[in-house]
Amino acid sequence: MMSSGILNEYVIKEVLYMQAYLVAFVVALIASVLLTPWVRQLAVKWGAMDAPDARKVHTTPIPRMGGLAIYLAFMLAVVASMHLTREIVGLLIGGSVILVVGIIDDIYQLPAKVKLFWQIVAASVLVIFDIRIEWFTNPFGGYIYLEYFAIPITILWVISLTNVVNLIDGLDGLAAGVSVIAAVTIILVALKQGFYPVAVLTAALAGGAAGFMKYNFNPATIFMGDTGSMFLGYMLAAISMLGAVKSAATIALVVPGVALGLPIMDTAFAIVRRYTNGQPIFKPDKGHLHHRLLAMGLSQKQTVLLMYVISAGLGFSAILLADASRTSAMVIIGVIIAVVFVGARKIGILHDAESAETH
Repeated sequence: MMSSGILNEYVIKEVLYMQAYLVAFVVALIASVLLTPWVRQLAVKWGAMDAPDARKVHTTPIPRMGGLAIYLAFMLAVVASMHLTREIVGLLIGGSVILVVGIIDDIYQLPAKVKLFWQIVAASVLVIFDIRIEWFTNPFGGYIYLEYFAIPITILWVISLTNVVNLIDGLDGLAAGVSVIAAVTIILVALKQGFYPVAVLTAALAGGAAGFMKYNFNPATIFMGDTGSMFLGYMLAAISMLGAVKSAATIALVVPGVALGLPIMDTAFAIVRRYTNGQPIFKPDKGHLHHRLLAMGLSQKQTVLLMYVISAGLGFSAILLADASRTSAMVIIGVIIAVVFVGARKIGILHDAESAETH
């Protein structure tokens, strides 16, 4: 049994961490709400405007680069609520690198190869600060150590999540809302697993994105742009790896992977669709899930809310996976895969995107 002194120390630590992640969320939320109007004016001044085209659903130019408000709110919340360890400093530096890339892209439209190069640089910052994926839990017992593959797998993980959030940013409030849902999922699992720094960092990210949604939900007056979507994806990837560093558990990476299942699966289907139709994999089209739902007659708000519900369902599944046995985990994953493929077939997301142009 715990002595009263140890028990009291444990309780005090629990209370302090609870205060920390609540403070992080509230500070980021308020800061984001207050900073977004200023960032909107800055975006107009710098010429970071999103003009309508055949792929986009808005009909008038809208300022982008709103992710700068999320970034500033996140940074303020982290500094206000956490002790800055070496790993956290590395995470903040890497996030700053990806933010600058996003700002430049929102103003000047960088080529895809240039963006990819700087995403690799930003991911490499994490490696330099020893934030990397070094092992997986073997489902049959023991661990799988990555050794020489640790660095390339870490970089692949970071740029993958960075880009899947970026690719789903196609409707008002969609990427921000999905990111908030994924962040809340990670917070709940992190608290249950005792990964308190992960919970505080993710709470700051969730608060920043939630505050931004006041201006980004339909009808949006500002878009987050690549500045925000790449930053959110990058930070979710980096924070989850911070949890993996502290625990020899694959679940630290499985949870965000499932919680972000909607943009991940949408991206995977887009790659398959473009490849099978003989189109360049990186060529934009109107075959994404949100385009298909709009083509079926749903409004922007209805489409976004439906995708929130799907994301929440995936988030709940991720929470169940965190404590599931091997058999239960396989059943949960099997159900998710089956539902996804049935839904994709009914919606026609793997078909030629030209059929969605009629909406």
